[in-house]
Amino acid sequence: MSLTINAQIDSQKKSTPIPAIESKKDSSNTSVVLPSKTNNNNTFSGLTIPKTNSDINVPKKEFTMFGETFGNPGELYEKRLNKKSDEIKNEMFLGTVGSKTDVYFGDFKTKSKYVYVMYSDYGEQDGDLINISVNDEIINPRIFLTNTVQGFKLDLKEGFNKIDFLALSEGYLLPNTAFFKVVDDQQNVITSNHWALSKDVKASIIIVKE
Repeated sequence: MSLTINAQIDSQKKSTPIPAIESKKDSSNTSVVLPSKTNNNNTFSGLTIPKTNSDINVPKKEFTMFGETFGNPGELYEKRLNKKSDEIKNEMFLGTVGSKTDVYFGDFKTKSKYVYVMYSDYGEQDGDLINISVNDEIINPRIFLTNTVQGFKLDLKEGFNKIDFLALSEGYLLPNTAFFKVVDDQQNVITSNHWALSKDVKASIIIVKE
């Protein structure tokens, strides 16, 4: 009995200090080195975790696509064109029906001897027809508006030169829609605008030669 008791006391004195120190070193080494490096570098363990962390870079791509979730640039431009046409309609208080009253876009002064008057259908090419008169004289009785720019050269008279665009039809997509631009002999834009007209309604501008 005395021998077994002494043996237990000796083992406690020898065993307690040694594992206590070694266990702390071992636990600190395993916690710092093994889990942190293997979890970050291994591609097989925890595939979903590194992918979700790498997806943090996705908002940078979204900023380059103007915040759109879909990366088709054609859709962006199409949305912008549709938005622009809607803005034009809203400015003229239009829906699917064109203006039922004549539209006057103002008078503009120039010292040019002549100007170029250009126009095109800014919507779909749907059969819109117009005629053009200058100072109440018809210079072209029937023009089919296309998406290709058309136009003519106008020699200016001293004083007022009134240009009227009369909507002869609205095509199969209402109303009669067009974009026009007037350029002087130095290629400077005097005025430009859009119209959306019902049938038999006209848009007018006045070019004043000084």
